[in-house]
Amino acid sequence: MLTLILLIVAIVGLLTVMRREAGALPALTVLAATGLASLLFASTLLGILLLLCAAGVAAAGLPALRGKWLTPRLFAMFKKVSPKVSDTERTALEAGSVAWDGELFTGKPNWQTLLGYRDDGLSEEERAFIDNQCGVAAGMCNAWEIAKERADLPQELWDHLKQERYFGMIIPKEYGGLGFSAKAQSLVLQKLSVNETLMVTVGVPNSLGPGELLLKYGTDEQKNHYLPRLADGREIPCFGLTGPRAGSDATSLPDTGVVCKQTVDGEEVLGVRLDFEKRWITLAPIATVVGLAFRLFDPDHLLGEEEDRGITLALIPRDTEGMEIGRRHHPIGSPFLNGPIKGKDVFVPLDTIIGGETMIGQGWRMLVECLSVGRCITLPSGATGTARYAIGWSGGFARIRRQFNVPVAEMEGVQEPLARMTALGYIAQAAVYQTANTIDRGEKPAVPSAILKSQLTEFQRVILSDAMDIHGGKAVTLGPRNYLGIGYSANPVAITVEGANIMTRNLMIFGQGAIRCHPYVLEELAAKEADDVQAFDKAFFGHAGLIFGNAARAFTQGLGIGRPAAPFDGVAKRYAQEIARLSAGFGLCADAAMASLGSSLKQREMLSARLGDVLSNLYLASMVIKQWHEGDKVEDEATLFHYSCQLLLSRAEQALDELFDNLPNRALARTLRVLVMPRGKRCKRPHDDLTRRIAQAVSRNTALRDKLLRNTWGTDDGTRENPLARYNALLATQERAETLYRTVNKAYAKGELPPEALHPEQRVEEAAKTGLISEDDAAFMREREAQVLELLTVDDFEYDAFVIDKDKVLRHTPA
Repeated sequence: MLTLILLIVAIVGLLTVMRREAGALPALTVLAATGLASLLFASTLLGILLLLCAAGVAAAGLPALRGKWLTPRLFAMFKKVSPKVSDTERTALEAGSVAWDGELFTGKPNWQTLLGYRDDGLSEEERAFIDNQCGVAAGMCNAWEIAKERADLPQELWDHLKQERYFGMIIPKEYGGLGFSAKAQSLVLQKLSVNETLMVTVGVPNSLGPGELLLKYGTDEQKNHYLPRLADGREIPCFGLTGPRAGSDATSLPDTGVVCKQTVDGEEVLGVRLDFEKRWITLAPIATVVGLAFRLFDPDHLLGEEEDRGITLALIPRDTEGMEIGRRHHPIGSPFLNGPIKGKDVFVPLDTIIGGETMIGQGWRMLVECLSVGRCITLPSGATGTARYAIGWSGGFARIRRQFNVPVAEMEGVQEPLARMTALGYIAQAAVYQTANTIDRGEKPAVPSAILKSQLTEFQRVILSDAMDIHGGKAVTLGPRNYLGIGYSANPVAITVEGANIMTRNLMIFGQGAIRCHPYVLEELAAKEADDVQAFDKAFFGHAGLIFGNAARAFTQGLGIGRPAAPFDGVAKRYAQEIARLSAGFGLCADAAMASLGSSLKQREMLSARLGDVLSNLYLASMVIKQWHEGDKVEDEATLFHYSCQLLLSRAEQALDELFDNLPNRALARTLRVLVMPRGKRCKRPHDDLTRRIAQAVSRNTALRDKLLRNTWGTDDGTRENPLARYNALLATQERAETLYRTVNKAYAKGELPPEALHPEQRVEEAAKTGLISEDDAAFMREREAQVLELLTVDDFEYDAFVIDKDKVLRHTPA
C-alpha cells in the first residue's frame, strides 16, 4: 500500500512541477525524495527506478552537467535537421508583432494580456461619419444598376466619396485625411458592405497600397505631394503586385527594373527602365497613380557593387510614357474596377521609388509589414458587414414568408441555417472589432490577419449560401429587386484575393505561426544562425520544459483536474477554461508535429492546415469571450454566445481529432490522443434548443436583432429602396399581424370564410365583411400584405433583354 502511495505522490508531484514549468531542480527533488522513501520504507525496485529517473533529470536538466556533454550534441543535431529559413521567409516572420496569438502557443494563455488591450470606442467624429456619411453612400447604391447597367458606381457617389475623403481614412489629418482608427475603418466598410463594389472601392485604397506605403516609408517630399491628393480623391491609386506568374508566390516577381541613365528634356537623369505585366489590379482602369512592385537590377553598378538589388516599390504617374493602363477584367459577380497594367521600356526617375534610394530592395519587407495590418481590415470587415445584412434580410424574409399557413422561420429546416449564419456573423463581429482594437493599441497582427482573412471570408461563403437557401426563388432570380444574388456570386473574389484561402490555411497560419508565435523556436533558429551554443541551451531546454508543461496541463485539464483561473463571469468562464485546455493540447501537438516531421512539415500541408484550424478557432473564441466580457449585453445574447463558443471549440477539437488520425507516426499519435483527450472529445456542437431560440430572436423585432444589425444601412430615407428597412418595419408590427393571421386562417379552416378566398388579401376582406376583424385591422393588413407581396416579388424582363447582339436572338415562337 505504501508503495502505491509513494508512486502516486511521485506522479502527482511531477505533474505539478511540469504544469508550473518549475524546472529540473524541483523535479529532481520530488524523484529523489520519493525514491529514497521507497528504498527505506517500501519497494526497493520502485526506489531504484525513481532514483534512476532522478539521475537522468539531473544529467539532462541541470545546466552545469548537460552543458558539458548533452547540449553540444543536441546543437549539432539541431543544425542538421532544422529547416533553413530563406531571406523572404525571415522577412515575413519578422514582420508584424505577436500578441494573443503568442499566448495561445504557450499552452497557458494569460487572459489579462488580452484584457489589457482596452477599448476606448470611437470618437464622436468617427461615429457621426458612420451614421451620416456612410448612410448617404449606402443610399446611393442599387446592386442591379451598379452591376448590370453601369458596371460602375454612379457619378454622384464617386463625387460623394471624394468630397467626404473616404479614400483618406488611414491618412492623418495633417495631410488632409480623416485619420480614423482601425475600428472606425472596419465599421465604415461594414456599413458600406450593402454593396460589394462600394466596399471594395473604398477598402482597397485604405488597405495595402500607395497611401499606407507612403505613410510608413515615403520621403517627406512624396508624402507632402501625394497624401493630400490621395485623401481628397484628386489622385486615385492602385497597386500592381500580382501578375500572370506571380500570385500567391508574390516573391517570384518576373517584373524587372534596370538602373540606367536617360536624357530627359536635355538633361541626363538617373532612373529605372521597367518591364512589367500585372493582372487583377483593383482600381487600375481609373487609377491616376500606380504603385508598382518589381525586382531591381544594377548591372552597370550605378548605385553600388551589388547587381541584384531585390524587390523594390515605385510610384508611377498614369501618363508615364510606355505604360498601358485602362482595360478591365470582369470579376465574377461584381463590376468593381479591376484590370491589367503593362509596361515595356518604361523609364522613371529614381525619385519615384517609394522612400527614395534608401528603400531600394526593401519592397518585400514593406509589403508584408503593411499586409499584416491591411489584411486584418478590408476583407474581414467586408465579410462581417455582408453577414450583418444577410442576417437582417434573411431573418426578415423568413418571418414574412409564409408556407403551410406559418412563417418559414417557424420551420426547423430554416431555423438551422438561420441560427448558423447568425452565429458566424456574431463571431465575425467580435473578431474583426477586437483585432482592430489591438491594432489601435499598436500591434501589427501578422498571424491573426491570416486567420481573419481566411476564416471570415469562409464564414461569408457559408452565410451567403445559407441566405440563398432561406430566400429560395426570391434570391435566385436576378433583377433590381434582388439584394442578395449578385453579392453571392461575387463571394469567390474575397476567397481568392489578398492571399488565397487555400494557401493561407494550408501554409501561412500555422506555418508562420509555428515559428513567429512560438515562445522558443525563433530563439533556437537565431542561436543556430549565430552558432551560439549557450543561447541554444537556454532556448532548447526552455522549449523542453514547455513541452512537458503542456503535456501535464493538457492531460490534467482533460481529466477535469486543475482548471486554470479565468477573469470572466459564469457564462464565459468555462469556455475560457476550455480554450486554456485546448491551447495546452495545441502547443503539445504543434511541438510533436515539428519534432516528428521536421522540415517535411512544410510539405504536409493538410496536417499544417489542421493545426492552423485549431489555432484559428481558439483565437476566434477568445475574441468572442472578450467582446462578451466588455460589451453591453441584451436579451437572448447569452444563447448566441453559448452557440458561438460551442461551435468554435467543437471545431477546434475536431481538428485535433483529425490530426491524431493522420499523423504518420502512429505511436506518437496514440500517445497524443491519450494526453490531449484522456476522456475523449468533450466539446459538443450546439444543441437544437439554442438553434430554435436564436432563429426566433433574429427573425423578430428584438434587442438581439437590433444589436446584430448595428452599423448597417437600415433607414428608409427615400433615396433608394431599402429592403432591410422594410423588413425592420414589418417586424415591428409582426405580433399584431400574427394574431390576425391566426384569427383569419382559423376561421377559413372552419369554413366560416368562402372556400375561394385563397389569397391572404381575400381572406382579410371576407373576415372584415363578417365582422371577424375590425376595419382598422383590415386596413392594417391590406397595407401590410401589399408590402409583403412587393418584397416577395421578383423581376421579369423583355424576351431579348439579356442578348448583347440582337441579331443573334432566336425566336422560338411566332411574334
